[in-house]
Amino acid sequence: MAKFLLSLHLLAVALCIGPVAVAVSMFPRRAKAALAGGPEQAGAQTSVRLLHRISNVYALIGLAVPVLGIGTAQVMHVLGNAWLVTSIVLTAIAAGVLLLFVLPGQQATVDALDATEDKDAETARAAGKLKLLPMTAGVFNLLWAVVLVLMVIRPGSSNGA
Repeated sequence: MAKFLLSLHLLAVALCIGPVAVAVSMFPRRAKAALAGGPEQAGAQTSVRLLHRISNVYALIGLAVPVLGIGTAQVMHVLGNAWLVTSIVLTAIAAGVLLLFVLPGQQATVDALDATEDKDAETARAAGKLKLLPMTAGVFNLLWAVVLVLMVIRPGSSNGA
């Protein structure tokens, strides 16, 4: 059962967290092009909407990752291990960064693109949030990289390396 759950957990990581990580990383650059004038603007606006949708949908589907991870940990009897608790905390922080900073910043950009009234105010608001998006995207991805390393090396694990 443990191998089956671990396989599902790893599959969920690859299929759910990977797309969010890529979309979150690509979004700021495309958003700048979408909010600026020029020949790339129309294509960038389409990209921004798509990347935001990917981020939202896969963030929701990504809830399967910690659920399967905790189930796997219970079956493997490692739920109380420090490396796993640390990974759970970092996963929760990554989720918080995504929900509190990244997705609202993306939404502000999409709202600015969709605005028909007071477009300048919406664009200015989006530009302000856009300044933080590269950093928050980097923090989100760094947190997941640390979790991955902890899952692979499992310091203090009785299961071996």
